[in-house]
Amino acid sequence: MSDSTKTSSSSASTGNSHIDPTGFVKLGAQLPKLATMLAQAIDELGLTLSAQQQRTLLLYLDQLLLWNKAYNLTAITDPVEALIKHIIDCLAIITHLPPGSLLDIGTGAGLPAVIIAICQPERQCTALDSNQKKIRFIKQISSELGLSNMHPIASRIEAHEASYEVVTSRAFASLIDFVEVAQPRLVDNGYLCAMKGKAPSDEELQALDGSWQIKTIPLKVPRLQDSRHLIELSYKNV
Repeated sequence: MSDSTKTSSSSASTGNSHIDPTGFVKLGAQLPKLATMLAQAIDELGLTLSAQQQRTLLLYLDQLLLWNKAYNLTAITDPVEALIKHIIDCLAIITHLPPGSLLDIGTGAGLPAVIIAICQPERQCTALDSNQKKIRFIKQISSELGLSNMHPIASRIEAHEASYEVVTSRAFASLIDFVEVAQPRLVDNGYLCAMKGKAPSDEELQALDGSWQIKTIPLKVPRLQDSRHLIELSYKNV
């Protein structure tokens, strides 16, 4: 990765496709189209992101695809599909996240942790994954994009001891499994936020209902037809 990926070189224009191509490698001729798609999605989601932040999101996508083979970051190689299923998909949860320090468990390539860090520079974000190569990628890209609020850690969740106000993940198929490993890392008045496709089953909700207040938030992800939900859990006794 080179210094050309740093966001300080940005001369992007908000809300349209005029993105300075400096530093982009993989997106190439598709950059204007992708920039327009991203700007439209941001508008549909009701987000307010600067030209700099939009360019940073696209630079992250560019580097994700550039270093994919070396770090085994994603099965998606098409830039348009990756924009929708990775970047825009993660953007859809931003307005629903409670405030406070955040831990993303099983972050992989930094999804959603890096996206949250770009959109909310005031929030301290920790990206946790046991895969050393993927954490190395997040460390490099966070440095080059100037994400001082991003803290990548290579560790299993069981060996991580800090506590957070918000714990996220989109890596768990089972909501019950996510709660089991995330609960010890949550402060008393904190929130667990699980990114899911379909809404949890009645069996899952009933298994958790005794101890947790559960809010199922349907998400409308621009350009994505698949079902998406954010499941927010907080302690009942707090």
